[in-house]
Amino acid sequence: MSAPAGALDVRIDGSAGGSIAAVCTVAQLFAVPERRLMSGIDKRPVDGPVRLLLHGVLGDVQGDREHHGGLFKAVYAVSREMREAFARERGEELPDGFFGENLVTLGQDTDETLVGERWRIGGAVVEGTCPRTPCVTFAARMDDRRWPRRFTAAGRCGAYFRVLEEGEVRAGDRIEVLERPEHGVSIGQVFRGLDAAQAQALLAWAEESGTVLYESVVRSARIALEKAGLPREFPERLSSTGRGLGLGKGL
Repeated sequence: MSAPAGALDVRIDGSAGGSIAAVCTVAQLFAVPERRLMSGIDKRPVDGPVRLLLHGVLGDVQGDREHHGGLFKAVYAVSREMREAFARERGEELPDGFFGENLVTLGQDTDETLVGERWRIGGAVVEGTCPRTPCVTFAARMDDRRWPRRFTAAGRCGAYFRVLEEGEVRAGDRIEVLERPEHGVSIGQVFRGLDAAQAQALLAWAEESGTVLYESVVRSARIALEKAGLPREFPERLSSTGRGLGLGKGL
């Protein structure tokens, strides 16, 4: 599927391989009056190692646990190049962590992470799961009510990961890509909208491998197939939010 009309121009030189430029945790709680909550979106780089746990980054906070956190959204990663491209477009400084990301990558396009792709970083192993959906909290952070629309139009989202092996990560760690599934569907493609072939490949891979997908990814794939006149059933046990008491569903 082609890039959207308002696509952001992000240039990433990955010739030297990707690395972690910064690890960020909550600096202070951020008030979101529209949601009547205090958010952990205000993240800033820290010195030294930070431990990645199954349910998230040690010391991290989610003010809205209905839509954030859980096994499939334990870690959020954004390339520095992507955030800096937004900064240039807006004519302002957007430092590491400003988007609420836990990991800032350099030389690694997080949007090109495949669903199910596995990385080793420091002492941890993580697996790409789903895109970030811009919300009211993100708009408040950017002080721009139109931000969710602009972020979506840019076709760039960063990537959420689940933690397969807990461990410490620090700035400077190299990103070792351990596995890239054959379906070839990236998290950025899910964000921009799948075509029928991509949707079919992703769901078929999940069934064949027994991989549990984040429920919104399943929903996006099934909608794409329905629009193409190719509806298909998908096992409920392979779809989950990874939150609350219903962590079963294949996990």
